[in-house]
Amino acid sequence: MTQLFAQPYDITANGFFFGSAEEYTEKVAQNRNAYGDDPVEGYEIQFIDGEAIDCALAKAWEVNQASLGAFFDAVDAWDDHDKRVFIIAVGEAGYTFDPETVAPDDFDVDIHYVESMRELAEQFVDEGLFGDIPEHLANYIDLDAIARDLAFDYTETYVASESLIYRAV
Repeated sequence: MTQLFAQPYDITANGFFFGSAEEYTEKVAQNRNAYGDDPVEGYEIQFIDGEAIDCALAKAWEVNQASLGAFFDAVDAWDDHDKRVFIIAVGEAGYTFDPETVAPDDFDVDIHYVESMRELAEQFVDEGLFGDIPEHLANYIDLDAIARDLAFDYTETYVASESLIYRAV
């Protein structure tokens, strides 16, 4: 379960933990500053606990008061691959998004679940991306050279402690 913390900008008020947009709304309505008469209006939203992929999603999303409802919807509705696409597109490739209408399909990101460019080169050769290679010539393929060439279009990154290689178009 994802848990966030609302840290008030008003230094005379106390913050609170919450795990859903509804819980946040309830607690905001009740939260007052130390003098008891002024409702607290501004909060910094901090990710406290949850899965590593959701932590990375919160960082890329730059969760704030206005976008936290849509963030919780994404945490619940998107699978891990969709979250990785968003994290890479927004957090790494610089795409922008509208929190109310965003969908992972909005981003053109190819993700490969490999550890290195050389492994990606091997995968592409095995899949026949470079055509049929006769068996007697297979040992002469320079996978390191292919890996260097791939590095012009692909980028290595880590998302939630997982090594990935991606291409954002």
